[in-house]
Amino acid sequence: MTDTSRPARAPLDHAQYVDVVREEFERFLTALQGVDLASPVPSCEGWTAGDLLWHLTEVQHAWAEVVATGRPMDELPVPERPADVELLAAAPASGTALVLALAERSPEQPCWSWHDDGGTVGWVARRQAHEALIHRVDAELTAGLAVAPPTVALALDGVDELLRVMVDGVPEWGTFTPDGVRVRLACTNADAAWDLALGRFTGTGPESGKAYDLDAAAVHDVVAGSRDAGADLVVSASAWELDRWLWGRGDSSALEVTGEPALLDRLRALVTDATQ
Repeated sequence: MTDTSRPARAPLDHAQYVDVVREEFERFLTALQGVDLASPVPSCEGWTAGDLLWHLTEVQHAWAEVVATGRPMDELPVPERPADVELLAAAPASGTALVLALAERSPEQPCWSWHDDGGTVGWVARRQAHEALIHRVDAELTAGLAVAPPTVALALDGVDELLRVMVDGVPEWGTFTPDGVRVRLACTNADAAWDLALGRFTGTGPESGKAYDLDAAAVHDVVAGSRDAGADLVVSASAWELDRWLWGRGDSSALEVTGEPALLDRLRALVTDATQ
């Protein structure tokens, strides 16, 4: 379903992604220092600060093991969650292990992944950089701190990574059928935009036997400088405001929206489902 003719976007290099994982995890821990771990996380419904801390700790521990050992995620033992009083002390070990595992390997090295376009250590580094970034935002919101923006390059890559990894594509047993609706996302502080063709994903899971009929989208790059003629909805904002909104960590007040208002709600629901 992905447009294979699209121009390649230049992401950060491997060392930069590893640095982002380290830096954002350190900021995440710093934000949660002194926070009551029973406090609610405003950007993750039903989560406490302890849930947030354990989630990122567990995710980083698992990916460190996958990268270091080559074993698939479902073969790893599930760690037991420590008591909240022990979480902050236990968490740094997982971040350190992940950073070391990524830094010691080349981005081309094969590695298990749940995504068809994954399969390398470099894919893991990129995914975990944005995982750490978004959960650092969660930590700052929970602590009542101002949310610090990343670099424009990282935010731009965050938009692209979310759209490519979370939204675009269907499994080989499924079908995407466009319905003629087109949405454009455009950055106001970088020369980047994406077209989303909306439609339906249908198919039956070969293992579960479950039938799917879901709202979906195909993502395509936009040629630099091209007009948005024909788009039913155009959403424009800085790269960081787009990234935050797509991840549900910012509201629509920072967006410039033209087109059918109902389509913004549809897009919000589609992305929310894709990123759960």
